[in-house]
Amino acid sequence: MINRFLKPEVRYARRMARIARWDKPVEGGAGRLRAWANMLLVDHGVFRLIYLNKHRVSDRLWRSAQPAPHQIARLKAEGVRTIINLRGGREHGSWQLQKEICGRLGITLTEFIVRSRGAPDRETLLRAKEFFDTLAYPAVLHCKSGADRAGFVAALYLLVHEGRSVDEAQRQLHVRYGHFRFSKTGILDAFFDLYRKEGEAKGIPFLTWVETHYDPEALERSFRPGFWSNILVDRIMRRE
Repeated sequence: MINRFLKPEVRYARRMARIARWDKPVEGGAGRLRAWANMLLVDHGVFRLIYLNKHRVSDRLWRSAQPAPHQIARLKAEGVRTIINLRGGREHGSWQLQKEICGRLGITLTEFIVRSRGAPDRETLLRAKEFFDTLAYPAVLHCKSGADRAGFVAALYLLVHEGRSVDEAQRQLHVRYGHFRFSKTGILDAFFDLYRKEGEAKGIPFLTWVETHYDPEALERSFRPGFWSNILVDRIMRRE
């Protein structure tokens, strides 16, 4: 049965079961084998072994897809001190292996959970500046594929931490990273377009606009994704 046809309570119970399975330390060689198999096959990590979609955002920040343990070790060798997980859920062997290797290497693993298919949450946006201000850099932020949530949070970092323009920040949401603005994930582009129209054009600072003008429900109602882009991103590419 396709997951989206299940009752909400069944989907919730299955999600809790996955979290219970993977949000705990790796247990022996068999447990590590299961975690790798889940990461590579269920979480599509086999593709990320070929291409991590890693790119520099600034001199102190990188963005990428979900890294495997040996890729995290490489990041450590390059001087990375913090990894920011944008995915949430803790529902895959990817999380279990990541948590283990970060602890072993002394990398700080933190979370900043965002959505890719809904209007950005106001409270999450408002705490972004403090979050970025307190990180130990150099840092890497990642989602599953490195395309949508990674692009959105990279743009948010440039806006609220480095004071860049919305035009420069929004370049982080681009097809060269695998982001498609006409799919459901295009609501992230629509969010920045809305600020450009309602905030920047009127001289209102970004966080002030978020706190006093931004209406996520109205953004949800007005956004219309493209049919074929949805098929590509959700059904073929299997994005989160």
